[in-house]
Amino acid sequence: MAVWALGSDTGGSIRQPASFCGIVGLKPTYGRVSRHGLIAMASSLDQIGPIAETVEDAAIILSRISGEDNMDATSAESGGKSYEDFLIGDIKGAVIGVPKEYFGNDLDEKIKNISFEALKKFKELGAVIKEIEIPAVEYALPVYYIIVPSEVSSNMARYDGIRYGLSVDNNEKSGINPGNLLETYLDTRQVGLGDEVKRRIMLGTYTLSAGYYDAYYKKAQKVRNLLKKDFEEIFKKVDFIFSPTAPEPAFKFGDKTDDPLKMYLSDVYTVVANLIGVPAISFPIGSIEENGKNLPVGGQIMGRWFDEEGILNLAHTFEINKKK
Repeated sequence: MAVWALGSDTGGSIRQPASFCGIVGLKPTYGRVSRHGLIAMASSLDQIGPIAETVEDAAIILSRISGEDNMDATSAESGGKSYEDFLIGDIKGAVIGVPKEYFGNDLDEKIKNISFEALKKFKELGAVIKEIEIPAVEYALPVYYIIVPSEVSSNMARYDGIRYGLSVDNNEKSGINPGNLLETYLDTRQVGLGDEVKRRIMLGTYTLSAGYYDAYYKKAQKVRNLLKKDFEEIFKKVDFIFSPTAPEPAFKFGDKTDDPLKMYLSDVYTVVANLIGVPAISFPIGSIEENGKNLPVGGQIMGRWFDEEGILNLAHTFEINKKK
């Protein structure tokens, strides 16, 4: 129905849907694209990016939406590039790191095989494949699920039914305490916020509370810093990092709503790019047959900070050669 769309990615919300649908999703470097106009979820991780059918389309959109914005203090002076001009279809000599931690026994065997086939194709196209280790990456998911709810609880505090947006006071009809401020807060949030939003607000409020701030939030930020240092060292040895986008193909509607932890584990490969702010792209690398349907599988490429042209060219080169 559309040639392209914009998405907001806090831990994979551009890349995972793209992977499940067999299309391209790009999360730019933090600050590459203005967040002005975005309803904030976790301000230190949110990033806007394109979802499109091809890598070239994603590159064209990024060229038009990137750059500094006076309305967003976190936006970087990084506009003026035509990313489509970097899609040269040549990746000879590019060094692709394959994290040992991402290809363990927990990964679905079919996804693993498709990923290795993609790496084989990259090798045929002239890239160098190198196994790497990222010691701190095992902490990425727990760190993400401490920092994000904390920032969610802070950002969602503004939705109080008073200043703007939805306002509900169920007691107005009954005549009991009409106009009571606390009742308005409670009624508005009860009706206006979904279960997952409430869950994250409560978790975040808990981790930011006086007794737990140092034990959880402060510690999580320290580990986040360790992760960033790990990646700085790794990017001295490799140009890109490859992994599956998700540990499984698209799951059925409602499959994981009763088990939030199961749902959170779907983010295992995507959250790290948001935590450290690097660009990442998901692109189709194959499909799995399940229940008589071909379900798409996406591969993810992460690159150095502000190297969107590199990851776009790598994904584009794979895309134009995958059927050959």
